[in-house]
Amino acid sequence: MEPVLTPAEMRLADQRTVALGTSYAELINRAGVAVAWHARRMLGGMYGRRIVVVCGKGNNGNDGRVAARVLDAWGAAVETFDVESLIDHVRLCRSLERCHLAIDAMFGIGFRGELAHAAATIDAELNRAPLILAVDIPSGVDGTTGEIRGAGFIGGAVLADETITFGALKPGLLFEPGRFHSGRVTVEALGIDVGSPTTSMWTARDCQAVPLHRWPQDHKWSAAVAVVGGSAGMLGAPTMVGMAAHRCGSGMVTVLTPAAPHASQPGLELVYRRCDAGNGEWASDAGTSIHAIARRSQCVVIGPGIGTSEATGALVRSLVANTQTPIVVDADALRLLSSTHDELRARTKSGYPSAIVTPHAGEFGAMAGHEIGADRIQAARDLAAESDCIVLLKGPGTVVASPTGRATIVANGGSELATAGTGDALAGCIAAFVARSHSRAVDDLFTMTAAAAWIHGDAASRTNIGPSMTATDLIAALPATLDDLRNGYGAASSESIFAGAQ
Repeated sequence: MEPVLTPAEMRLADQRTVALGTSYAELINRAGVAVAWHARRMLGGMYGRRIVVVCGKGNNGNDGRVAARVLDAWGAAVETFDVESLIDHVRLCRSLERCHLAIDAMFGIGFRGELAHAAATIDAELNRAPLILAVDIPSGVDGTTGEIRGAGFIGGAVLADETITFGALKPGLLFEPGRFHSGRVTVEALGIDVGSPTTSMWTARDCQAVPLHRWPQDHKWSAAVAVVGGSAGMLGAPTMVGMAAHRCGSGMVTVLTPAAPHASQPGLELVYRRCDAGNGEWASDAGTSIHAIARRSQCVVIGPGIGTSEATGALVRSLVANTQTPIVVDADALRLLSSTHDELRARTKSGYPSAIVTPHAGEFGAMAGHEIGADRIQAARDLAAESDCIVLLKGPGTVVASPTGRATIVANGGSELATAGTGDALAGCIAAFVARSHSRAVDDLFTMTAAAAWIHGDAASRTNIGPSMTATDLIAALPATLDDLRNGYGAASSESIFAGAQ
C-alpha cells in the first residue's frame, strides 16, 4: 500500500524530518532539484528547451525558484514569473506559446478556497504551453478533498500533464476532480519521515494478499456464495452478483429470490431458489430457507434488487442481525437498515463477523443521516466506527474503511463504471474473495474488500470500451485481471497514472 498523507499530516511529517536534523532549506532544495530532474525527463534533455516557471509565495514557490535556477544552470532558457508581483500577462502568454514546458509552482497542498487575482487567469493562460508540470499538486486543487472551487477555466485549477509530489500521495491527487487535473503522478520521497499513516492507496501488489488460486482439495462448496435479492423486474441485479462471484472463483452461487427467473436469464451456472408466497413477495418462512443455505456458504450478499417493501425490510434487518456467515450488505438493503445501525452492531456483539456495507452517495445519506461532505475518507471512517462494520464508499475515488480506523483509497477505474450493474458486480467480487479467504477477522475482511474493489476497477479499465461498457463486459474482463495477478504482474494498466506507486 502506498501511504497517503493529508496536508496536516504532511506538515507534521516535515516537522519530524526537521527535528531529525534536516533543515527546511535542505528540504526545499531537494524538492526543487527533484522538480528540475523531472522536467528534464519530460523534455528528454535541456538543449534548446524553453521553460516557464510560475511561482507563488511559500514553500511551493520556493521549490519552483530552486528548480528554475537548476534548469538555467543546465542550459535551458528559463523565464520565471511571480504571482505576488505585478505580472505582464501579455509577456506571460507569449512566453507560454513559445515554451516547451510550463511549471506550476503557485500554490501547494495547503491551498484552500479558490484561485484569485492573477492566479485566477494564469490557470487558463498556462494551457498555452504544450506541457504542464505541477509541483506537489495543481494550483487550485484542495489537497485534502480534491475539490476545485471557482469558475475559472476548466473549473478554476491548473490542468497538469504531470504532477510531482513529495513524501507521499495526498488525497487531493486521488479524488476527482483533483485526480483528473493532476495527470500522471510521481512521488519523490526526499527523505521525509512519513511516520505510520493510517490511510493508503491500494495497489496491484496489495492484491497478492487475496486467494488467487484454488487448493487441490477444493470442491464447489468450498467457497460458496449465497445471494439474497431480486424482486419483480429486478432479478438482473442478483444475477450480476452471482456471475461476478463465479468469475472471481466462487464454485457455487445460490440466488434466493421471490422472483421467477426467465428462461433466457443469463448466468446458467447459478442456482435459483424461489422463496415466495405466490404473489412475488417473500414467503413467511423465507428466513429459514435462507439461513439453511447461508450455513453451507462462506459469504452471503443481501440486497441487490430486493426492493423496499415493509415485509422485505423486516426480513433484511433479521438477516443482517442473525446471519452468522460473513455478509455483504448492498443496494436496497442499505436503505432498509435502521438509522441507528442496531442490526450491524448486533452482529459483532453476538460474535459474528463485521458486515461489509457498500453504499454510494445516496445510500450513504440514508445510512448516516447526512450527506458525505467534502472529506470522503473521514465520512467513511465515521460510518465504519458508528456501525462497527467495513464500509466501502463508492464514487470517484472509492474509500474502504474499517472500524479499527484503517482506510484505503482505491483510485483505479473511471467513469466507465457509471453504468447499471457495475455495483452488483463489485458485490459479487467482494463476496467471492471473502468466501475463498475462509476468514472472519476484521483486517482480513478489510483486505478482501479493498482488493476486490481494485480488481473490479482494473477489469473495467482493461475492457477499453469506455462509456459503451456494460456490467457484463466488466465481468467478462475479470479473468484477465486475475490471471495477471496470479502471474505476478505488479501493476496493471489502470494504475499506470500513478508513477510513484509502481
